[in-house]
Amino acid sequence: MSIVRKLLGRTGEDTAERYLKRKGYRILERNFSLKIGEIDLIALDGDTVVFIEVKTRRGDRYGTPAEAVTGRKQAQIVKTALAYIAKKKLGDIACRFDVVGISMQSGKPEIEHIRSAFDAGRFC
Repeated sequence: MSIVRKLLGRTGEDTAERYLKRKGYRILERNFSLKIGEIDLIALDGDTVVFIEVKTRRGDRYGTPAEAVTGRKQAQIVKTALAYIAKKKLGDIACRFDVVGISMQSGKPEIEHIRSAFDAGRFC
């Protein structure tokens, strides 16, 4: 991955983290990574653990940022989330999967937050 793409991704994650904190989320982890995959942000929203995929794009030539979270990516996120829950011994805690899409095409970030963007049901 190029340095420019890494910087864009990091900028998007920073933007998403600030946005979510303003919405009252408490960030638990950032870039949680295992051999099976990575989750950009893990946060608490009330009593719910939220696994958040952040996608940042400079334009919409290839679709919106959120559209880039394919079924394959969703499956990888779910597997990693299940491993996180087991590792942290969270048991039957409520959880959900959100996507934060950030478009940087206007120079100012445009944020699209999709709560419950997908669920684990079809992957478990």
